[in-house]
Amino acid sequence: MTATTVHTVPATEPVTTETFREIVLPDEVRDALGEQLERLPDPNIDIDRSMTRLLQIFATLPTALLQQILDFGRHIDTPGVSLISNLPVDAELPDTPSDGGPSREKTSFVAEGVLLGLSGLLGEPMGVLTEKAGQLVHDVIPVEGGARTQTNQGSEIFLNFHSDIMHDVIGRYDVANPDFLVLSCLRADHEGVAGTFYADARDISAALAPEVLDTLRSPLFRLNAPGSYVRDVAGGQDVLSEPVPMISGHHDFPEIAISANGVHPLTSGAREALETLQQVCRQVAHSVQLRPGQALLINNRKGVHARSTFTARYDGRDRWLQRTYVRRSLWNVRYRVTEQNRRVHY
Repeated sequence: MTATTVHTVPATEPVTTETFREIVLPDEVRDALGEQLERLPDPNIDIDRSMTRLLQIFATLPTALLQQILDFGRHIDTPGVSLISNLPVDAELPDTPSDGGPSREKTSFVAEGVLLGLSGLLGEPMGVLTEKAGQLVHDVIPVEGGARTQTNQGSEIFLNFHSDIMHDVIGRYDVANPDFLVLSCLRADHEGVAGTFYADARDISAALAPEVLDTLRSPLFRLNAPGSYVRDVAGGQDVLSEPVPMISGHHDFPEIAISANGVHPLTSGAREALETLQQVCRQVAHSVQLRPGQALLINNRKGVHARSTFTARYDGRDRWLQRTYVRRSLWNVRYRVTEQNRRVHY
């Protein structure tokens, strides 16, 4: 893990901002949590009841530890990414699914309980029809046919720094996107080298030349819709947002949005600024190689994330993460809700 980045923002007094934090559960807390999660049925059967029960279970965490997780989702000045370690795990795991979908052989749901329990402390898990068919729990797994794509199925190419966004008919892909992601590790890659990176917009802005930052704060970029939408809905054709900035918001607490499936700069200066942005993201990023019993809380607005290459063998023992999309509130995306499920959106 890289050292926590500290930078000074323009103010009367220098302000120190922590953009990464690790939280480690004591063994006795892990065991007590796991004992309760082992008894839970598949949470997808009755998701709202499951979220209520998980809230009861996770509310038993020690107060100081619980507050750190709650504050992660509450405040503008908290870290953009937190690593939670020493979480309970399933006693046994089946083979890693080969199709990128949920396992049909999994008989315990400790991992799902951990994922959804942490998500419930940050907000409300949401699904999107064009991402993992609207499932609330996403299985992030290398798939042979997607090995070289800028998607969660990839492994052979670096997954560029990006936000998780979604196509929206209003033309703004940075509005209805998740506020947070939770990434939990069930199984590491064979060599244990797969890295997840997070670059905080505060660190990025501090590292950029003023003129480059000004360009990135201008509406000179169009975001492409996610690969799943382009592939499954648009027949492989790019579906671009209206012109938007890459970085926006208060200069001390900026917000950033980059689409993994491509950004179309509208001027040569914007193209150069975008290239510089990806370089700076690599320079300031925190990195972690996730292991079973670890989860990343990712603020999807404060920063952008990426993934290194790794070797997939498609042998049932490949890297297996689970992911949720989380909104602080589902109210502001109610215009997208499906009739069949109030947590699933178009």
